[in-house]
Amino acid sequence: MSEQRDILTDEMRRLIEAQRLCYVATVGADGAPNLSAKGTLVVWGANTLAFADIRSPRTVANLRVNPRVEINVVDPIARKGYRFKGAAEVHREGPLFERGLSLYSERGVTSAIRTIVIVHVTRALPMISPAYDTGRSEADVRAQWERYYAEVRTGADAAPDSAVE
Repeated sequence: MSEQRDILTDEMRRLIEAQRLCYVATVGADGAPNLSAKGTLVVWGANTLAFADIRSPRTVANLRVNPRVEINVVDPIARKGYRFKGAAEVHREGPLFERGLSLYSERGVTSAIRTIVIVHVTRALPMISPAYDTGRSEADVRAQWERYYAEVRTGADAAPDSAVE
């Protein structure tokens, strides 16, 4: 039996650690999509991610019926990221739940955690903005969006280059 190679690269791990905010897509029993922002995404293992259920009743209910999930993590300045597809396990008690509580406590999470969701990643794909299609460098794209967000923070009239989506 051959071992599965590590799906999560060092670059993916760095992005997850730096961004933390992600979007988790699930599907309900009625077939309706659900997209929920999560601020607790962590790398759990070589091919696993995890997030804490702090206020995610719909996400968790959906995963109990259909464990398939997609998680998107994007650097909003570089306009690059990854989409992680896989199957989720919901843990309300036991050693994995306790390990998650300990991990989030060490990270300073003080909110009550109802469940720990562990995602077994089966596929990871890059997400890259069309801004790069014209040959722009990452430094150029970053500079554009750093200027934009600086203007947003100061209340100036910020208008991003429409080619940098």
